[in-house]
Amino acid sequence: MRKAMTIAGSDSGAGAGIQADLKTFSALGVYASTVITAVTAQNTMGVFGVQDIDPEMVKSQLEAVLSDIGADAVKIGMMSSADSIGFVSEILRQYGVEKVVLDPVITTSTGFVLISSEAISALAQKLLPIAGIVTPNIPEAEILTKTSIKDIEDMKRAARALYKMGVKNVLVKGGHLSGKAVDVFYDGSYHLLEAERIDTDNTHGTGCTLSSAIAAYLARGFDMLPAVTKAKEYITGAIRHSFKVGQGHGPVNHFYATWGIKDADKL
Repeated sequence: MRKAMTIAGSDSGAGAGIQADLKTFSALGVYASTVITAVTAQNTMGVFGVQDIDPEMVKSQLEAVLSDIGADAVKIGMMSSADSIGFVSEILRQYGVEKVVLDPVITTSTGFVLISSEAISALAQKLLPIAGIVTPNIPEAEILTKTSIKDIEDMKRAARALYKMGVKNVLVKGGHLSGKAVDVFYDGSYHLLEAERIDTDNTHGTGCTLSSAIAAYLARGFDMLPAVTKAKEYITGAIRHSFKVGQGHGPVNHFYATWGIKDADKL
């Protein structure tokens, strides 16, 4: 059994965060373990509160899982404490975890700021160098690179800037632009990953789901670009078959291929 770990915050509405990662890992056939870094009070309408887990408890969770179960790949999501970031980077190095997917969760789609400027600095200094890939959306890439992104050429420049900061592979997601859903992958060369843009408001958890899908495929033995390509196909299907719950932005459908949908893409 291949194993993937998610280090992230809890979403009480279960559309994003730890809950989305668990659903993704399960849908893609890997064993899922968790390290919870924060608890949020949120639903489909937005985030109404955040409480960090004590950094020592974050450290204890991570050591408990790696010392027993291990992980073939790790996805890192919301990390709002600089101290927790320090512990995570240190322990992942100690255990020699090589397949690390960093989703730099900084703000929500509704503009709620989830982490402090101190944590953003720690993320750039301590997590980027150990990541196999970083997967920012446009606002996150703008914050990390201190640039403005208006088009695909700007996305390419941001991807190259992040690559120069020490991360081996970069995926800048283009969901905030108009037209086709184009992501820029950079590993020293540029690769544009295109998909149809699906007209739906039910997109909660897309970033968490994409990054955890990459981790799942890496855990299963895929090389980086094929893992990213397969994850892009998976999230496109999950958005296509998303559904409405609550009064705001509903979640993507992590189990679209196993819930009796005849035209679901192959996983």
